Amino acid sequence: MTPVLVFDIETVPDIEGLRLLRDLPADVPAAEVAERAFAERLEKTGSDFLPLHLHRVVAISCVLRDRDSVRVWSLGEPQDDERVLIQRFFDGVDKYTPQLVSWNGGGFDLPVLNYRSMRNRVRATRYWDMGEDNRDFKWNNYISRYHSRHLDLMDLLAMYQPRASAPLDEVSQLMGFPGKVGMSGSKVWDKFQAGKIDEIRAYCETDAVNTYLVYMRFQLLRGVYDDAQYHHECELVRSTLNASSAPHWRHFLNAWSS
Repeated sequence: MTPVLVFDIETVPDIEGLRLLRDLPADVPAAEVAERAFAERLEKTGSDFLPLHLHRVVAISCVLRDRDSVRVWSLGEPQDDERVLIQRFFDGVDKYTPQLVSWNGGGFDLPVLNYRSMRNRVRATRYWDMGEDNRDFKWNNYISRYHSRHLDLMDLLAMYQPRASAPLDEVSQLMGFPGKVGMSGSKVWDKFQAGKIDEIRAYCETDAVNTYLVYMRFQLLRGVYDDAQYHHECELVRSTLNASSAPHWRHFLNAWSS
């Protein structure tokens, strides 16, 4: 079987990039740099959500379904810098040539990774192959929107209509899955400033698993799984999470109703 790699990222403002672009002195505190950027963006657009090239990646979490196992983890170590995390992600794509699955990955995660890869001089050979190295990739690659090597579940289920998009948290809960447990994406910057990177990584992991569970329900919908196969896949995830002593998986499993 082709390995399936579900992924999710968490980001914070790129403070050094903002200092550079706004010509701010190094002694301006990070919190103030971010607040200025949020206020400027809010005034300009009505939302304080920063442009994607000004997001710094602080966590990348994955679910890998390969052979007879499921693995859930966050890339690198909590102290690793952005370049290490992103390079590890694309090294995995080079190694496994997986089916990539995301929720809004085409609208957020992958564009952020593209910009940040360039900033950090990351190499991503297989990801950017559009047929130059492997002829099969001319007709099915990770870059083209309607090719299937990257499946953005949110985009596909909305029939590529932005007004039909839905949040992962609500879609997950409607299907009986846990949804967001413990925190939300809006709290990542606060947690990062408080040095709670482990909590951010745990949160990112639960989002990746929610995405994988929705993906399995999608496979049931389109007939790739029958009821028995779908039940087996769900139990495989449950048993994988049960084997961990991490507190966020205890909360996650308690909230999983079906």
